[in-house]
Amino acid sequence: MNANAVSNEQQTQWVEVCDKDALDADTGVCALIDGKQIAIFYVGKLDEVFAIDNYDPIGKANVLSRGIIGTQGERICVASPLYKEHYDLKTGECLESPDNSVTAYAVKIENGKVMVAV
Repeated sequence: MNANAVSNEQQTQWVEVCDKDALDADTGVCALIDGKQIAIFYVGKLDEVFAIDNYDPIGKANVLSRGIIGTQGERICVASPLYKEHYDLKTGECLESPDNSVTAYAVKIENGKVMVAV
C-alpha cells in the first residue's frame, strides 16, 4: 500500500446505510446521507451493490433510485425515469451526455451491512 492509498483511506468516511438483506434485487432505494440523497442499487445477477447520486441533472429531480436497471453493452446502468438517460452504476457517467454525469460512491458490505463511502 502506498502513501496515497493510506491517505485516501484515512479521508474516506464509511456510512452504514442498511442491511444488505433489506434490499430487493434489481431495484433502487434512496438513502439520505449527510443531507444528500444517494441512490442505492442491488444488482442480483452480480450480487453487487452500487451507489450514485439520486439527483438526475437533466430532469432536475431526485429520481434515479426509481429508475430501471439494465445494461448498455457491458455496462450496468440505470435509466432515469424522466427522460431515460442511462447512468453507469460503477462510474456515474451519463452515457448520452457525459457532461451531466453524477457522482458514484464506493460501496462495501461489512457484517451484512451496506456501507457507502462519502
